[in-house]
Amino acid sequence: MSQRWIIPDIHGCPRTLKLLLENTLKVTKHDQLYFLGDYIDRGPDGKGVVDYLMHLQNEEYNVHFIKGNHEDMCVKAFEADQKKKLFGGKHPEQKDWEAVGAKKTLESFGVKHPREIPKQYIDWMNNCLPFIELEEYILVHAGMNFSIDNPFEDTKSMMWTRKFKVDFSKSHGKKIIHGHIPVDYSFMNLVIEQNGNYDFIALDNGVYVTDKPGLGNLTAFNPDTKQILALSNMDL
Repeated sequence: MSQRWIIPDIHGCPRTLKLLLENTLKVTKHDQLYFLGDYIDRGPDGKGVVDYLMHLQNEEYNVHFIKGNHEDMCVKAFEADQKKKLFGGKHPEQKDWEAVGAKKTLESFGVKHPREIPKQYIDWMNNCLPFIELEEYILVHAGMNFSIDNPFEDTKSMMWTRKFKVDFSKSHGKKIIHGHIPVDYSFMNLVIEQNGNYDFIALDNGVYVTDKPGLGNLTAFNPDTKQILALSNMDL
């Protein structure tokens, strides 16, 4: 029987991701896998994560990818560095990106400058979707801007917003599933258990945050069974 799994922020932890999918979830090519973005940065091997996700694509698994703010920063740093090379200096886009963990991503590619990242990886990030609409949920990385008439037009907020209140008249009557901001595992489970009382489900458990109770896991949510599974970080 096929299953659907939604996996949030992986943040450069490919071993944890592989163990979650292959050992814990035991995914097959019949399953649907939805990834909520932030594949790179903070963890040790952003390239390894993208390589593994590309491998799943090439092996024709049913995988669907959303673009996170970390991919957005990577692409912007790459584009700025391509347009004007600053030898001995860094573009503001690169500095902003490095402030949120990009140095480890650059190291995983074996490069010092964003322009040196092979373009196939940049193209892959650019091909990630701003949102995915399921029958009962809308999947985004961060949230949506319900202060405008059509929140589906504001793709920047989908990657970056930190606060939002769902307007069901604008969300096609659907709840939001997102990552982006780490939340305590017990709160995450409380939201899922009391699904009728919440208009969102936040799934990011801060896989890279291994020094705080309630955080440090990579999670996966089954929207059909309302089951959430978690694996502690195996990369750090």
